[in-house]
Amino acid sequence: MASRVAVVGAGPSGLAQLHSFVEARNQGANIPELVCFEKQHDWAGLWNYTWRTGLDEYGDPVHGSMYRYLWSNGPKECLEFADYTFAEHFGKAIPSFPPREVLYDYITGRAKKNNIRQYIQFATAVRWISYDETKETFELIVETLADGSTRTEEFDYVIVGTGHFSTPNVPSFEGFAEFPGRILHSHDFRDAREFAGKNLLIVGSSYSAEDIALQSKKYGANTVTITYRSAPMGFSWPDGIEEVPLLRKLTGSTAHFADGSSREVDAILLCTGYQHCLNFVEESLRLRTANVLYTPNLYKGVFWLGNPKMMYLGMQDQYYTFTLFDVQAWYARDYVLGRITLPPRAEMAADIDAWRTRLDGLADAFEEIDFQADHIADLAKDVDYPEFDLDLTRENFKKWEHDKEASITGYRDRGFTSPCTGSQAPAHHTPWWQELDDSMATFLR
Repeated sequence: MASRVAVVGAGPSGLAQLHSFVEARNQGANIPELVCFEKQHDWAGLWNYTWRTGLDEYGDPVHGSMYRYLWSNGPKECLEFADYTFAEHFGKAIPSFPPREVLYDYITGRAKKNNIRQYIQFATAVRWISYDETKETFELIVETLADGSTRTEEFDYVIVGTGHFSTPNVPSFEGFAEFPGRILHSHDFRDAREFAGKNLLIVGSSYSAEDIALQSKKYGANTVTITYRSAPMGFSWPDGIEEVPLLRKLTGSTAHFADGSSREVDAILLCTGYQHCLNFVEESLRLRTANVLYTPNLYKGVFWLGNPKMMYLGMQDQYYTFTLFDVQAWYARDYVLGRITLPPRAEMAADIDAWRTRLDGLADAFEEIDFQADHIADLAKDVDYPEFDLDLTRENFKKWEHDKEASITGYRDRGFTSPCTGSQAPAHHTPWWQELDDSMATFLR
C-alpha cells in the first residue's frame, strides 16, 4: 500500500512541499499520496488577503494578517524561487520591492504551473493530529467547514506548514480598559487610511511596527509615536514619526511613557508579535517555541525529535522566507522518499544543541543573516534543489540593512541583483514614499 502524506496548510510552506513532490514525480520518482488541508477558501496563506478580522465566516480565527498597501520590506532577490524566477513569471525584470498583489501572483504562478491545486482540500480544517503507536500512523480529525462534518483519516507522514504569524501576542497596559479610542493588534490592521488625521500610538519595535508606522504616516496619520521595550529602532524617521521608551499607562487618551513624557493619542496599534499556536497537535508531537532562528526539538529545523515522521516547515524566525521553505520542503520530501536517512535520536539532539548554542552567541543582524544562510546551505547540500547564489543573497540582505539605515523611506527604491539570473532589478517608476497606488497593474507599468 502506498504511503500517505498529509500537508497542513497551503501557504508558501505547504505549497513548497507539494511542489517538491511534483518536481520529483516529473523526474520519474514514485511519490506518495498527497493530501493538503487548507482552512481558507484559497491558497497562499498570509498572502491570501482578506478584509475580515477576528473570526471568519465559520467562526474560526481569521488566519490572515495581510493589509492593503503592504509592499515587500525585503528585496525580492532574497526570496526568489531558484526553479521559477521573477523574470520567468512576469516575462521581464521588475523592481526589487513589490507590493503584496505582485508577490501573491508570483507565489501562485509556480503552484499553477505544476497544477498543485489538485492536491488541496480547501475550506477544510485540521482539528486534531495524534499518533497511533500500534499502527505507526497518524490520525487526523478534519472538518469540512461548509457543512461542519468531521472525519478521521490515517497518514504515514504529517508535514505542518501553517506558519506562525496568525495568533497575536496581545499585552495589556494600565488604562487600556478606559481608553476612549480603538485598540487593535497588527493582525487586525487592514488599511492605513483608517488613521488619517489621527495621532497613532504603536507598541513594539519590530518589522511590523516599522512598516505600519510608515504606512500610516504615508496615508495621512497626523503623528505616529512608537513605544519600545528595550531599544529604539533608531531610524531617521520622517517628520511626524518618533520613538519613545515603553508605555507605562494611559489616563483617558493620554499615554504616559517610561521617560516621563506623555502624548495625546487617538488609537493604539499593538505590533507585539505572534505566538506559535499549534493547539490542533497532541502534546507529544506539538512544537512549543519562541520566535527564534533555530527552534528546539526540530532536527534540521524540520523533523520532530520525538517522531521524525512529524515535520514542520517555516517555524523559525525569518530573514529568508520562500528560499528557506523550499529547501526545508526538499529535505522533508527526500526523507519521505527514502533518499535521506536520519541519524539516531542522540545525534539529532546534539546537532540541534550545536545550532542553538551558536544562535545564543550571535551579536548582530549580520551574524543572524549568515546563521540562517548557513542553515539553508546545510539543507541544500543534501538535496537536488536548483543551485542559486546563496552568498549573493547574504550580500543583498546586508546591503538592505545599510540602505534602511541610510533612508527608511527610500530603501525600497534600491535595486538588487538576482541570485538566480544575475540580472539587476530596475528602479520603480515612482519613489515608494510618493507611490500611493499599490496595484499590480500600476507597479508593472
